[in-house]
Amino acid sequence: MRARLVAGNWKMHGSLAANARLLDALKAGLEQAEGLGYAVCAPFPYLAQVSQALSGSRIAWGAQNVSEHDSGAYTGEVSGAMLKEFGCRFAIVGHSERRGLYGEGDSTVAAKFVAARRAGLMPILCIGETLEQRERGETENVVSRQLDAVLAAAEIAALADAVLAYEPVWAIGTGRNATPQQAQDVHAFIRARLGASDRALAANVTILYGGSVKPNNAPELFAMPDVDGGLIGGASLAAKDFIAICAAARR
Repeated sequence: MRARLVAGNWKMHGSLAANARLLDALKAGLEQAEGLGYAVCAPFPYLAQVSQALSGSRIAWGAQNVSEHDSGAYTGEVSGAMLKEFGCRFAIVGHSERRGLYGEGDSTVAAKFVAARRAGLMPILCIGETLEQRERGETENVVSRQLDAVLAAAEIAALADAVLAYEPVWAIGTGRNATPQQAQDVHAFIRARLGASDRALAANVTILYGGSVKPNNAPELFAMPDVDGGLIGGASLAAKDFIAICAAARR
């Protein structure tokens, strides 16, 4: 059975007090479930707090970004080795906001994927199309291009130590939602494309859905056969909502 995961992406939100309340609620409210993992990806300044609060709990933690460089004169950057020292298990790479707002292209995302793995982190590799690309019928081409950039920088076997996250950019914070079948169609395409090179890996790789998942749509989304959980944005900041979404991922 494929591993399932629900990971919260706090984005640029939080404070020491608010984080403490949220983490306490998650520790109390998230139940042990076979085959299901939980994680929170926090802003860099809060990783020490998250590490201390979640140590020994069933909840893993990670970062929202990672440098493609291991060290050097890169002011403002954070290396994989630094994240590892704070006990991070995950690092998000290629999030649509990094691609769209900060101009991270496919080659940069691929380099960050490689750097994360080199540091012993598990990348959560985000891929997905914009509204314009979907309306032009380019979804599969865009997803393939983004995947190919990573596969060119790392062997396909590297995906065995990674998580994929399909993010339809047009369904993030826009009020528009992908239907469960739309999500399933792209997840199945991703799995089939990987399967052309390695069927066993494709069958076992965890593919999350990340497009405005809420408690009311999570059960239908997570019921899709190729959707293995979610990368949760805004709803991960409300303990009640995140706990409900996680409950929907239990099988």
